[in-house]
Amino acid sequence: MSVELLTSMLASGYEVHDLSRPLQVGMPQSPNHPEFRHVLVRRHGDTHREDGGSAANDLIVTGTHVGTHVDALGHVSFDGKLHGGVDADEAQRGGRFDKHGIDAFGTFFGRGVLLDVATALGWDESPAGQEITVEDLKRTAAQQGTELRPGDATLVRSGWARNWHDRELYQGQTSGVPGPGEAGATWLADQGAAVVGADTIAFEHLPPGKGHARLPAHRVLLVERGINIIETLDLEGLAEAGLHEFLFVLNPLNIVGATGAPVRPLAVVPAI
Repeated sequence: MSVELLTSMLASGYEVHDLSRPLQVGMPQSPNHPEFRHVLVRRHGDTHREDGGSAANDLIVTGTHVGTHVDALGHVSFDGKLHGGVDADEAQRGGRFDKHGIDAFGTFFGRGVLLDVATALGWDESPAGQEITVEDLKRTAAQQGTELRPGDATLVRSGWARNWHDRELYQGQTSGVPGPGEAGATWLADQGAAVVGADTIAFEHLPPGKGHARLPAHRVLLVERGINIIETLDLEGLAEAGLHEFLFVLNPLNIVGATGAPVRPLAVVPAI
C-alpha cells in the first residue's frame, strides 16, 4: 500500500470492511480454549438515582483465543522452545509471558492480500478436511494476478466460513477443516508474510476425525518463522466484492504476557 494510494483514499473517500466475528456466547471456537462468557450483572431498574436515572453493566469472562483473534508467538512451543530458542518454561514463569506475549505484537498497518482459494478452485461447497496445497496457493495468486510481497498480511479464504452458524461443523472435530498444511505454511513464510490469517477455527489443515491432535502449520509459523496467526476471520465480504489487495489494520487487545487476544481487523479500500 503506497503513500500515494493512502493519501488518495483519505482525499477521495474509502470503504472499510470489518473482518471480525461478533463476540457472543455459544459461538464456534477451538475446544482447546476457555469459552467466551458474557452476562448482564446489573440491569436497568436494579437501582435508581435520585433523578430517575439508571445504569446497566456487564461482566465478560473469556479465553484469549475466542472469536477473531491473533496468536502470539508464545502460544506454541516445540521441544520446550518458543521462537528464537526461547525457553518456554522460563518465559511463562509468573503466570504470563515475559517474551513473545501478544503485547509484543503491537499493531500491523500495511498491505493486506486475500488469497481467495475457494473461488479460484471453484469450491461451491468447501471440502471438509481438504489440504490447501502450495500449488493451490500459487494457482490462486496467479489467477487473481496477486503479487505476494515481503511484509504483507496474507489472508487465506477456504470458504469454510459458510458453516459459521453450525457450531459443530465449523469446529470440524469430526468432519475436518480445510486449510494449509505444513508445506503451505512454509511457502507463505518463504514469500515473506509478516502475518497470516484464515477463515477457519485454526490456521491448519485438520483431517477428518483428527481434531487438533497435530498443528504443524502453527509450529512452522509461530515457532520456526516468528509469524503471527489470525484465526476465525470473516472474509466473505471481501470475496463477494472481489477485493484482493487493501490497507490492513490489525490491533489486538494489548494484554500483557498473553498467548493471544481478540481483534477487530479492518480492510480499507478506495471508495468506488
